[in-house]
Amino acid sequence: MSALAKASGALKSVDYEVFGRVQGVCFRMYTEEEARKLGVVGWVKNTSQGTVTGQVQGPEDKVNAIQYFKQHLVSLPSAQGTGLLIRKSWLSKVGSPSSRIDRTNFSNEKEISKLDFSGFSTRY
Repeated sequence: MSALAKASGALKSVDYEVFGRVQGVCFRMYTEEEARKLGVVGWVKNTSQGTVTGQVQGPEDKVNAIQYFKQHLVSLPSAQGTGLLIRKSWLSKVGSPSSRIDRTNFSNEKEISKLDFSGFSTRY
C-alpha cells in the first residue's frame, strides 16, 4: 500500500468530464497543477467533442472534497490540520484564467485498493 493510502485510509477513483470553454486556454495545465496541490493522482486530456476528460484517484476525503466543492465552494481543514483550503472550485467553477466551465460530470465513482497512477499527467 502506498504512503498516500496509509496516511489517509480508503482510496477512491472518479472519472470527470468538463464542459465549456476548456480547450486552448491552458485548462489541462491548470488541472495538473491543482491536482498536485491537492495530492491526488490521475490524468487529463482534451476530447474531440471540445470537452476535457480525465480521472482522479486518491484518498477518499480528498476525492470527496473535489466533488463536494463542485456545488458548495467552501473550505475544509486538511487531514494534517494545516487549514489548507481544498479547492473545490477546481474542475467545477474555476479553471485557468481564460476558461469558462459550464458544467462538470463525475462518473464511475468507486473505492479502489491501490492507486493506478504515481502522479498526475496530461494525455494526448
